[in-house]
Amino acid sequence: MKKALLFCLLFPALSIQAQQALVKYVKPIIGTQKMGHTYPGATVPFGSVQLSPDTDTLSYEFNGKYNGDVYKYCAGYKYEDKTIVGFSHTHFSGTGHSDLGDFLIMPTQGALQMNPGTADVPKSGFRSAFSHQNETAEAGYYKVKLDDHQIQAELTASKRVGMHRYTFPKSAESHIILDLMSGIYNYDEKTVWTYVRVVNDSLITGYRQTNGWARTRTVFFAMSFSKPFKNYGQKNFDKKQVYGGFWRKFDQNNNFPEIAGRRIRMHFDFDTDEQEQVEVKFALSPVSQDNALENMRTEIPGWNFDQVKTQAQEEWNKELNKININASEDDKVNFYTAMYHAFINPTTYGDVNGQYKGLDQNVHQAEGFTNYTTFSLWDTYRALHPFFNLIQPSRNNDMVKSMMAHYDQSALKMLPIWSHYANDNWCMSGYHSVSVLADAIVKGVYNGDAGKALEACITTANHRNYEGIGKYIDMGYIPAESSGTSVSNTLEYAYDDWCIAQIAKKLGKPEIYETFLKRSQNWKNVYDKSIGFMRPRLADGTFKKEFDVLSTHGQGFIEGNTWNYSFFVPHDPESLMTAMGGKKRFAARIDSLFNMHLPDEFFADTEDITREGIIGGYVHGNEPAHHVAYLYNWAGQPWKTQERVRMILKMQYKPTPDGLGGNDDCGQMSAWYMFSSLGFYPVSPGSDEYALGSPAVKSASLTLEGGKTFSIEAVNQSDKNVYVQKVLLNGKVLTENSIKHQEIVKGGKLMFYMSSKPVKFSN
Repeated sequence: MKKALLFCLLFPALSIQAQQALVKYVKPIIGTQKMGHTYPGATVPFGSVQLSPDTDTLSYEFNGKYNGDVYKYCAGYKYEDKTIVGFSHTHFSGTGHSDLGDFLIMPTQGALQMNPGTADVPKSGFRSAFSHQNETAEAGYYKVKLDDHQIQAELTASKRVGMHRYTFPKSAESHIILDLMSGIYNYDEKTVWTYVRVVNDSLITGYRQTNGWARTRTVFFAMSFSKPFKNYGQKNFDKKQVYGGFWRKFDQNNNFPEIAGRRIRMHFDFDTDEQEQVEVKFALSPVSQDNALENMRTEIPGWNFDQVKTQAQEEWNKELNKININASEDDKVNFYTAMYHAFINPTTYGDVNGQYKGLDQNVHQAEGFTNYTTFSLWDTYRALHPFFNLIQPSRNNDMVKSMMAHYDQSALKMLPIWSHYANDNWCMSGYHSVSVLADAIVKGVYNGDAGKALEACITTANHRNYEGIGKYIDMGYIPAESSGTSVSNTLEYAYDDWCIAQIAKKLGKPEIYETFLKRSQNWKNVYDKSIGFMRPRLADGTFKKEFDVLSTHGQGFIEGNTWNYSFFVPHDPESLMTAMGGKKRFAARIDSLFNMHLPDEFFADTEDITREGIIGGYVHGNEPAHHVAYLYNWAGQPWKTQERVRMILKMQYKPTPDGLGGNDDCGQMSAWYMFSSLGFYPVSPGSDEYALGSPAVKSASLTLEGGKTFSIEAVNQSDKNVYVQKVLLNGKVLTENSIKHQEIVKGGKLMFYMSSKPVKFSN
């Protein structure tokens, strides 16, 4: 009896310990070098705050033109840099364009400097040199020593609040700078207006409005110090204007409690003892200063930094433990870091009271759902949202409801294309929110009004003046004369139309189903049988004569070439295979894609594609061909799918700062890794089927909502045994190279029997 009681007392501690074990496998530094565009700082799952270091202050503009170097700073941090400018509170993870970088904070000591200085002469400003040897990046926690100021900086976060802890040397000149000018993809006129109100000697509030990727973006804040500041002030870098107003009656630069302008930096001054810690809480709100303050007081009411860090890491442990894998140490690092990156975006966009700013710029109340933003849909419809439908269905349900709220508030009556912070930035092509809606509806995840969702999808798909949709509807393709991405847009619209057809089929709407199923075959109108490739087509019906199948620039495609895009018919591989000459020729075409050599000149004009992300001519570092390795299944050569998938996993994902072969794109690259490591992949979201591949894990256990568990085991797993001899689902041999969603979510066991030799059979 005593032993049983002792076990019961110990069991909670053992459970906590088991959860804590997975955090050590998360390495946020992965992807911060070269093309990954991830950030190393502190955030919680799907959090509103992403508190992370920024390593330079490049402008988007240089001599009146786009400054190409700014692309390296989409996440604010570049591993190769030697200095840190400060720590800002909002960041995108893995994107190929950017915004944010709001409210940069930098601790300094010594003579006050109010400019950031330069990377080559860091002591010319408030920035500081740092070393990766004195840097720690964990899930929910970041630490670095600022060498030039001899200050240790630590960061952690709750959902809506960033928390800083700075350990100062003894100094009568210690400062904390709040830079309201700094931003990512910044330029002189980006900040529309800034307001700061000093409430007392330890609390300030305010807001910042910017015009960037999000055209009208306002972020409110509340900032609290653990220690009263002795002095404060501002430096205003605004250009002189003819009208100055009458605020000039005051000395606004020193200890003045109300500051406004476009280009402002604040400083707060302290006396510090040796190793004294000064903490800062910084809360965000999309609605108001009062809401920001309420967010702070609700989420982090006290001043226990270590407790906030522990809570953040416990949140990550809870999410990471939804999948437990048995694999090599490197594979565990890759897997759980991928899971971490996948659970950063979309981000919560609303306050603790449920209020948020809508697309109409009005304040709304989220009733019965959590409102989300940061929808990078051209990327994330492919694998991230399908992954959520398995592992985070309740969240994905709320994400779909957020998209429907976006639609309701849209003056154009369109579902989101690429949305963040109560704006649509209209980036990339397709109307892929319909894919996310279809996948959630077909798989039974969405519990809202599916009929209204179908209406929103149809309205979006029939918006004639958006990026060639009118011509697409009338002609069955987008003419090359009217768009530089005519072919890829046609292909993506066709897939999205198939998704709409699947919703209609689910809801018993045969006329709508037939209409959009017919539209989904429009890919055939840009397929040139004479050369076997997708090709730009002119308004007169002829194909464009000047055409280069290798080039990614000026050929009718966005971020890719026809070698990759010619396989973009994920909803109808059978028909594509027939068009390409049957199974053997189709498989041979995929072989050629992986085995060819793509010279550097053919992707020189594309920022998003670099040598690191390419295998042969297959571009894994960008999304359009992410499903291609699985198409061998349709060609009757599944062993090649198995071989290619395992090769991609090894070549494109490594547990190093440069371990991602391309932009993580808000978790899409990471979701591909997790699906493929588990042994299956959603080739066509909107379908209830996953294509089988070759698992890289020895075993895995998926804890699903509702208490079900789905287990995966790879018998005889090794780096050499990449081929699958047979697959059993709950003890029965699978005769198809696929598994259905419902077969997973009802629980059970999937067993792969692995071998070093492929199992081949006649086509």
